[in-house]
Amino acid sequence: MKHLIATAILLLSTTASLAASSEPVQVLLKTSMGDIQLALDPQKSPATVANFVQLLKNKHYDGLIFHRVIQGFMIQAGGFNEYMSPKEPASKPIKNESYNGLKNHRGTVAMARTSDPNSARAQFFINLDDNWNLDKTPQNPGYAVFGKVTKGMEVVDKIARVPVGKSGPHDDVPRQPVRIIEATLLDAQ
Repeated sequence: MKHLIATAILLLSTTASLAASSEPVQVLLKTSMGDIQLALDPQKSPATVANFVQLLKNKHYDGLIFHRVIQGFMIQAGGFNEYMSPKEPASKPIKNESYNGLKNHRGTVAMARTSDPNSARAQFFINLDDNWNLDKTPQNPGYAVFGKVTKGMEVVDKIARVPVGKSGPHDDVPRQPVRIIEATLLDAQ
């Protein structure tokens, strides 16, 4: 219980400091196929960015894989290691910020979730195309975009072309794991 309270306090303080900043939060994903640089938008997605930053600081993403790769759609990471064992974060699910006006266009980064719109925790995906069907509409809660790829889209496209198959109950899993070696903040957030 103490751990959850401490995590909640950290998340709230991170959210407040990020929301006060108008500068994008710069992130580097060092993958086994090359580097991908992201710019996260704390103005439009304060809770989502604060959660992601806290996960980066906790080294949550280090050693995980892109476990779902669908060419022409998206690549997804943040929930499994190379043995397809799940890694759950200590944080609680966050509020879906899909109402922020950001769209699921090619190169944007969004939170993955279950059918519950407010269930996102750590898994994220990078859009390979303009996926308008993932945007918020009156009938669809949508998926919260919180950043974009600023460098390394060629690496994203290379990941999108890896051979995939089934692994247990999971489809679209790369046959050779594509690892996130290290995920770090590039500025002093």
